[in-house]
Amino acid sequence: MSFASWSDFLAMGRHGLFVWSAYGLFAAVLAINVILPLLARRRYLQEQARRVRRESRS
Repeated sequence: MSFASWSDFLAMGRHGLFVWSAYGLFAAVLAINVILPLLARRRYLQEQARRVRRESRS
């Protein structure tokens, strides 16, 4: 499929809203699936470091 111009490509034959919103939703879900585990790992490591410090004082 070829497009006459950049704006035709973005419009995707009047289906651009659906096409680009699907790409945006995919990108958002992909980012969430990468970021949330990283944040959970950081939180877990911080909690473990606090626990070790607390136990070493006792």
